[in-house]
Order: sequence, then C-alpha cells, then structure tokens
Amino acid sequence: MADREYSESSDRIIATEPVEVRRYAAHTRINHWFTAILIILLILSGFALFWPRLFFLTGIFGGGQNARFLHPIFGVVACLSFLLLFLQLWKLNLMRREDVVWASKITDLLAGHEERLPELGKYNLGQKLVFWGMFWLLLTMVASGLMIWQQFFPDLVSIPVRRWALLVHSIAAVLSVLVIIVHVYAAIWTRGTISAMTSGNVTGGWAWRHHRKWLREVARRQDSPPAE
Repeated sequence: MADREYSESSDRIIATEPVEVRRYAAHTRINHWFTAILIILLILSGFALFWPRLFFLTGIFGGGQNARFLHPIFGVVACLSFLLLFLQLWKLNLMRREDVVWASKITDLLAGHEERLPELGKYNLGQKLVFWGMFWLLLTMVASGLMIWQQFFPDLVSIPVRRWALLVHSIAAVLSVLVIIVHVYAAIWTRGTISAMTSGNVTGGWAWRHHRKWLREVARRQDSPPAE
C-alpha cells in the first residue's frame, strides 16, 4: 500500500452510482458531534455564569449551582474528546506549500472560480486554521480554567493570578466562539461538507472539486483512477 500523506486508512472510494468517497469513519463522526455538543453546553453554561443578563440559561442545567459545577466538567471532557481528534488528524492539518497558494487566491475562491485554486489534500487552509485555533484555545481555556476552579483547586494559584486567569479564560472563550461561527458558516457555505460529517461520504465530484490531492491519493491506494 502506498504511503499516506493526505488521507487516512479508512478513506476509500465506494463503487456506487454516482461514485462516493468515504471521508470520515464512524468513530470520527461520533467524536466530532460529541465534542460539538459539549462545546455548546460549555458556551451556554459559561455565558450564563459570565453575563448576568444570560443567567436565565442556568435553568437548562437545573440552576446556577449546577451550572457552576458542570461547566468545568464539560470543559475537561470536551478537551479530552478533542484530544482524540487531534491525535488522529494533526498530521493532515500541517501547513503545506499549496496552502500558501490557496490563500493567495482567496478572491478566486470567493468568486466561485475554484478551477484556479491549487489541488488540496484532505483539508484546506481555512479548515486547518480552525483546527489549530481550537486546539490552542482549548488548551488555554483548560489551563486557565484549572486556575479558577476553586471547588477542586482552591490553593493552586494566588488571587491576583486567578484574576488574570479569569480574564485569559474569558478572552479565549470569546475567540473560540468566533472560530466556531466561522467553522459552521464555512460548512454551510461549502455544500456537501455537513453531509460528509453525518453520512461519512462525499460524492466523487465533490472530492475532485475541493480536495483533489486527497482523492488522487485515495484512488492510488486502491489502484483505481479518480473519477471526475
């Protein structure tokens, strides 16, 4: 079997009509949606505790005391869940030369002239930035969150450090929400992306148009030519 540079071992071309390509295995999809649900719960509980006007959202969790107890637990579990995705996908999200070319042609992308874009692996630059952005923001929120988690770590840091940690935690949380908004918008804008994370498959045409290097590698591993 050829070495994998742009694909996972579970990626494969499916002989259907029209041709489909397996993009995400079941465990990847389950992990993704599990992490997404946890992050939504984190956002709701975090905003409810941070902004008094949103305190009513604590009712979702059975009140303010429950929300305060559950919020850090959601954070730890979400970080561990994302860590599994990170260990699985980090190599595919490393920056490459074609990403620089892709960024220089962003106007062609926005204008719908994707034929002018370079061939890409499994992920484009935007997806990679979301991936790495969430990785570093989650690490920041976990580290700062431990410093302000008084229930279990009351004496971990001094009060002045805890205040700074709360500020850093809040900024990272707002930035992560912005990253998630970009992620969701891009997934909706690029038709076929959301269904790929629900069914696991994309059409051969979609793969050829958006991630041609990935498709070529999958086809080469199966000793079959990629179909447009």
